[in-house]
Amino acid sequence: MFRSLTAVSLALMATTALAGDPAPAAKGAGAAKPKQILMISFDGAHDNKLWKRSRDIARRANAHFTYFLSCATLIPRDRAGDYKAPGIKAGRSNIGFAQTVDEVGARLDNIWSARQEGHEIASHTCGHFDGKDWTKDQWLTEFQSFDRVLAGAWKDNGLSDREPKGWADFVKKGITGFRAPYLSAPDSLYEAERAHGYRYDASLVTHDPAPPRKEGGLIRFGLPLIPEGPENRRIIAMDYNLFIRHSGGIDHPSKGDEFAERSYDAFKTAFETQYNGDRQPLQIGLHFVTMNGGAYWAAMERLVAEVCPRPDVACVTYSEALEMLGKDGPASGTGAM
Repeated sequence: MFRSLTAVSLALMATTALAGDPAPAAKGAGAAKPKQILMISFDGAHDNKLWKRSRDIARRANAHFTYFLSCATLIPRDRAGDYKAPGIKAGRSNIGFAQTVDEVGARLDNIWSARQEGHEIASHTCGHFDGKDWTKDQWLTEFQSFDRVLAGAWKDNGLSDREPKGWADFVKKGITGFRAPYLSAPDSLYEAERAHGYRYDASLVTHDPAPPRKEGGLIRFGLPLIPEGPENRRIIAMDYNLFIRHSGGIDHPSKGDEFAERSYDAFKTAFETQYNGDRQPLQIGLHFVTMNGGAYWAAMERLVAEVCPRPDVACVTYSEALEMLGKDGPASGTGAM
């Protein structure tokens, strides 16, 4: 399912526009350093085994993660026609649909359990289509589909008796962030996000780790470019981009240990640079797919286990990071974006 996205992802990642360089952090004489913020996020959030694994990783390290959920995974294949993306025939999705109701039920249990454990559920649309040409109204249609599918997920799958008491309130008020598939984010997206009431967007790319920036009522985060590999060439701090660089998007499990070590070195170096420097927030993105023998998950797990227990490190969700940085985020025109 994931490999079918390779060609379009390559083109999009190659052309993703960078936000501006970060402004220097303010330095007061003798001022204590803030906690180092580390935000780990997952796009898609579908595989139930990886739901369990990620929650276990977080529990051991006292960390909270953000899950950017694709809601097509809450629709069984035999009801695929219930979903229609803008400009696409009904029943189509770039990431497929759930195979069975039992699979959906397990996923819903994981979503709710993660929420109760302090993790954040955010939106990654439903069908993972590239919305670079969508209008504001088309984006709003997709947002409404996400809300409708999530709100009715238990009932529509015949699981009404299992729906948690606070589910409706969670869907209505608890999903405040968004990341665009392929990080493809036209101006129409930001207009739609503001109209829909999202608090933040996490679709940008920045040259270095940097705080978010508030623009027109919307707070915008960007995944950083970090040095990686023998030549320290920069790359988006996301597993899929590493997968493309390391093996051209073709799985090579036999080289998993090598790729895991390279990725860990890149993640750890990026972290320590901030930890020993100005302590700008660091973001690392992954998918619910174990590419190259699970190399990137292994690198993330090793990093989280080593750094999150430190008393001056906060491994938190995007929403928690916003609270730590200031409820409304930095003022317009400051930060990295």
